[in-house]
Amino acid sequence: MGKAYWACGTRSSARLRGMRGGEQAWQCGGMCGRYASARKKHELLEEFQVEQDGDPDKELGADYNVAPTKNVYAVLSRVPDGAARAVRQLRVVRWGLVPAWAKDPSIGSRLINARIETVAEKPSYRQAFARRRCLLPADGYFEWMPVDGDKKKKQPYFIHPADGGVLAMAGLYEFWKDRSRDDDPLKWLVTCTVITTDAEDGLGRIHDRMPMMIEKERWEEWLDPALTDTAQASRLLVPAEPGRLTAHPVSTDVNNVRNNGPDLIKPLPEGETALF
Repeated sequence: MGKAYWACGTRSSARLRGMRGGEQAWQCGGMCGRYASARKKHELLEEFQVEQDGDPDKELGADYNVAPTKNVYAVLSRVPDGAARAVRQLRVVRWGLVPAWAKDPSIGSRLINARIETVAEKPSYRQAFARRRCLLPADGYFEWMPVDGDKKKKQPYFIHPADGGVLAMAGLYEFWKDRSRDDDPLKWLVTCTVITTDAEDGLGRIHDRMPMMIEKERWEEWLDPALTDTAQASRLLVPAEPGRLTAHPVSTDVNNVRNNGPDLIKPLPEGETALF
């Protein structure tokens, strides 16, 4: 397998480009494709009042550098076979949505974000937006800001809830069936995408987009699979109030997806950056 590199801070849509020698480079737009999710499974089960562990045999480790195509936790509600109501579940899914109609799963690398302005209309997202909405727990996310006087250099920032709480990002999930596998548990791939919106004023100077947050009082309605009216679902997508999130510069070690650990979200020593 070739090496993987990340180039963040561009304005183009997320895409994967082939490079020489089998190398691959991610270029991220909309919202840069990286976040941190370090809470343990039992903490998420409690925080999101989950009724059923949808993947009891799977537990993800703390990940301070979550990147597209990685497995992540998603909170969703589904009606089990024979049940009378939907049950809130915690599932392990892959980041990068693969629509049910896709010929192969490679399309997921280009569908890591869904813009709020078009999520209800675009063929890749509209069915999931109507019936398969989820919450993607995060401790915060990363964005890159160009350094004054040198457009080639970008300072990474960690953006997170000011109160230290969990960030419930609005997401969609989808099931994709690998028709080449018969009676194989691996024939079903479950994937997700993050819904993005315009950044609030305090964060817009870092990047013009941000993940859409869902406040706790809207979780139940957002997750309800019986809510198929997309106009009503859209009304649940309310931008975060100014000051709800805060940001601080972090080490450029986060630029390499191979780096991981709590040091990636620690603030840089005061005076080490001149941006803020």
